[in-house]
Amino acid sequence: MCSHWVVLAFCCLGQLRADQSLKPQTAAPHLATNNPTLTTVALEKPFCMFDSSLRPNKSYIIYLYAMKESASAISSLVTDNNSKPLNSTFQQTSEGQLGPYKAASFHVPNCASPPKLADVGDVNKVSDVLQQYLFRVGNDATCLYDPNFLGVCNPPLAPDTTYRFKYVFVDSTEGITKDQTLWSDPIKTRRVKLPLKIDTWPGRRSGGMIVIASILSVLLFLLLAGLLASVSSVVMGSEDSSAETRHVSQTIQQSELRPQLSSE
Repeated sequence: MCSHWVVLAFCCLGQLRADQSLKPQTAAPHLATNNPTLTTVALEKPFCMFDSSLRPNKSYIIYLYAMKESASAISSLVTDNNSKPLNSTFQQTSEGQLGPYKAASFHVPNCASPPKLADVGDVNKVSDVLQQYLFRVGNDATCLYDPNFLGVCNPPLAPDTTYRFKYVFVDSTEGITKDQTLWSDPIKTRRVKLPLKIDTWPGRRSGGMIVIASILSVLLFLLLAGLLASVSSVVMGSEDSSAETRHVSQTIQQSELRPQLSSE
């Protein structure tokens, strides 16, 4: 039910100019778990954001720009003096440090028939629905190193780094920007955990508990070793006692037989 309200809210807000109030948002937690990750951020696509700017017999495309939060506000423009969208790349902007770079381009999402979020529960449809509804920034680990790659490069983001994102609505026939959202709120990727702090035990035990468990394991091993040694000692002792008893018994029998033989 909440998913349908999300789509409805997008459609209502789409009646406003995108550059007045709308901005990219992170995907809903039930659609993108573990978001952001170390190197990616899943964003909701701009459903119904640019409907008021659509014109008949025109072709449109949406660009997604990304930049680090530490980039200068002066360099946050995504168009030139002629309203043409910038083609700055990941490398040219020092991974978004010097300003925004174009991270993606895709068709305008169809506000009239958005994906049915109820289909997320269907294993056969979930991949298609998420692809229509979400875009994952930083999802291409090969484009930077592929000399034959000609598309818009969407390389992994830096861990423990804050980014901002912006959608730009472009008339692809004229190559001119017609509308754009505000920059998103700051979104930070996750921090890399140190190996000593990685919890590999079930139950999310702390480091102190792991040390205590290790000591108890050693003590248990020593206790079992001592118990086995005691049992082994008892068994060996009983065997020696049995052998001695048999030896004494044989000696007595022989001494009893000798007088009988001598009397005969």
